[in-house]
Amino acid sequence: MKRQPLRLAILEATRILEQAGVASPRADAELIAAHVLGVERGRLPLVPLVDPPVVEAIGQLVTQRAKRVPLQHLTGWAALGDITVAVGPGVFVPRPETELLLEWGLKVLKGREYPVVVDLCTGSGALALAVAHARPDAVVYAVDNDSNALAWARHNADTRAEAGDTPIRLYSGDVTDHTVFAELDGLVDLVLCNPPYVPEGTPVPPEVAGYDPPQAVFAQGGGLDVIRHVVAAAARLLRPGGGVAIEHDDSHGRAVPPLLQARRVLTDVADHPDLAGRPRFVTARRA
Repeated sequence: MKRQPLRLAILEATRILEQAGVASPRADAELIAAHVLGVERGRLPLVPLVDPPVVEAIGQLVTQRAKRVPLQHLTGWAALGDITVAVGPGVFVPRPETELLLEWGLKVLKGREYPVVVDLCTGSGALALAVAHARPDAVVYAVDNDSNALAWARHNADTRAEAGDTPIRLYSGDVTDHTVFAELDGLVDLVLCNPPYVPEGTPVPPEVAGYDPPQAVFAQGGGLDVIRHVVAAAARLLRPGGGVAIEHDDSHGRAVPPLLQARRVLTDVADHPDLAGRPRFVTARRA
């Protein structure tokens, strides 16, 4: 069997994905090729020729991606910070936008020894585990109310612990319950949350509509119901000088900051844009 140029396979994959309406066709084509070859994306130029079975395997995954199956479901992982976590059916796929929220949170922790961190609505556990990886001295708590998500989070937590990261403390609970983590009231250095926030009825891409759990995406009250509870939790959990960061819908740039400003104990409220310049997450400090 004659070997074939990998470059041509990637070009064909890009064309197919572009026609299918995939938002990042070239990047997805390269990530699929890297996944099949078992190499990092940046090393693809070092693989000029591939065997026909490799081209066929790339083509099969591209066909699935063209049907708008999430790329992360095809590769089995998603990245956040310096780690990857396993994802698939039944759990929300972490997005690149959340990197900025994570970066802000890690800056809050600079200069603090043995900080206490809480990740509300943890889903796959990505945020909690990324913090635990970056700050091995941190005590990281994570909670979710969905059993499927918690199963993924437990798997990811076990995998990261086996890799040598500090284990996180994973719990089943609901952020709408005002007793969640009550024993930590006033003791937490950092609260992070990527909650359900898309207003019900909002059109979403096929990758979201068909694969992300609806309860992890949509929220009532114009997308603000869960966020209101997260703000209340942060106000009681944080110690003086502690910080909170909450992701929100790009339509919430003017709606979410006032929810934090209404809490007298929260100061320095600021809203931050995502990688595309859209309003994406709000931060505050405990007075």
